[in-house]
Amino acid sequence: MLAEAPDGLLVPRGQGRTLRAPAHEVTFKVTGEHSRAASSFEVVVPPGFDVGAHVHTRSEELFYVLEGELDVLAFEPRVRTRDDWRNWESSSGRRTVRATPGTVIVVPPGCPHAFANRSGEPARMFFQASPPPDHERYFEELLEILDAGGEPDHAAIAALRARYDIEQLTPLRHDADRG
Repeated sequence: MLAEAPDGLLVPRGQGRTLRAPAHEVTFKVTGEHSRAASSFEVVVPPGFDVGAHVHTRSEELFYVLEGELDVLAFEPRVRTRDDWRNWESSSGRRTVRATPGTVIVVPPGCPHAFANRSGEPARMFFQASPPPDHERYFEELLEILDAGGEPDHAAIAALRARYDIEQLTPLRHDADRG
């Protein structure tokens, strides 16, 4: 007798558990409950949001821009400045890029990366992180901090990121008026 195979997962458009805060919206599509390989999310990035440059020692990430535009970094710079990653340049001359719909960004462990929405419109991306479920838990806790309103609590975010294999290189920023 054959062992019964587990059912697959189908998450229709607009479905999934969604977490919302003024600085971010994340919809869980595939979690560690359903996959041993990766967690997957749909993320809405509002105008003025900058995740800040950061690096993971264990996690691999994939980003696919669905709508809007994001400034993106995915390389080791010649010099890691603490203020703003937008002017970083790699030793081979790579610079940050403006990612538009259809752009894919793959970030291996150890690679500094960042994204920011500098446009006046929300951007939407598909985001996958491996291994699960670290980013699921991270997003839940981050959105609680960001949902408090006002200037983000940078000390709380730093402590959270340290627990989830995230070394913050430049600050997370959310300035909806800046765009």
